[in-house]
Amino acid sequence: MDWRQLWEVASTPDNIPIVALLPLVIFFTWLAWKQASANDELVAQLEGDPKLAQTHHRKTFPLKPGWSKEVHVWPFLLRVEFLAAIIVTIILMVWSITLNAPLEEPANPNLTMNPAKAPWYFLGLQEMLVYFDPWIAGVVMPTFIIIGLMVIPYIDTNPLGSGYYTWKQRKFAISTFFFGFVVLWVSMIIIGTFIRGPGWMWFWPGQTWDHNRLVYAVNRDLPDIFSITSNWAKILFGAIVVGGYYALGGLVVHSIFKRSNPKDYRRMSFVQYSTMMFLFLTMMGLPIKILLRLALNIKYVWVTPWFNI
Repeated sequence: MDWRQLWEVASTPDNIPIVALLPLVIFFTWLAWKQASANDELVAQLEGDPKLAQTHHRKTFPLKPGWSKEVHVWPFLLRVEFLAAIIVTIILMVWSITLNAPLEEPANPNLTMNPAKAPWYFLGLQEMLVYFDPWIAGVVMPTFIIIGLMVIPYIDTNPLGSGYYTWKQRKFAISTFFFGFVVLWVSMIIIGTFIRGPGWMWFWPGQTWDHNRLVYAVNRDLPDIFSITSNWAKILFGAIVVGGYYALGGLVVHSIFKRSNPKDYRRMSFVQYSTMMFLFLTMMGLPIKILLRLALNIKYVWVTPWFNI
């Protein structure tokens, strides 16, 4: 096991943001969870004491004699923001002095990098190219991500959890965001940075990046497992599989969502609910496709002359 390879990758200037990303994500996730737990306890306390709820003006701690009922922007908020700006400026100055900019020589078409990697914030998209057609991984899926973020205010009918952290009042929304951002997006960035080596092959931490390594994995499409050879049969079979996934997956998610979030279910219109279900099932299809590729070497589920999924 050669751990020097991992250190060389982690210590390069353009990978420093990813190394810093990991503890920051863990810390702020813990901080948000701690604040949410405190607010959930406070909500339970206020629900059990209607008299206290009528005079309560603070989200974290009950109102006590002598406390101001209002928190002004000046000087409280601006003072914290000014200190934060100074700290960030100092960090960036030290960073720029101690680390060289990750600039290389002009591009040479006769000598390409191996592995050729995108900037860290695009590594998730580059990792998706392993599992989908380029136009799906680079255009369709990012478009769904952007559209999904844009429609959140229009499909979110839960009035609770606005302006404060909570878990019990927004379990579905927080779980979905945590899974999509941390479990999927951050994980694919880590895989693209530390796991993918020459030829975009999979190297576990500690393994030497061997440019001459050969992988004898044979990729196959899902119709090939069932000995389907006709092009039209493959198209029909893939359409049934993908349509069945959305139909059966929709029934499962519908039963869970309706049972665990009855108030949100009653408040949502058909358009809001169907949009939420489609985006959620599409997101869940990504890890399913990743598992099929890594565990069973299945490249495509739906094979057509126009696109492959």
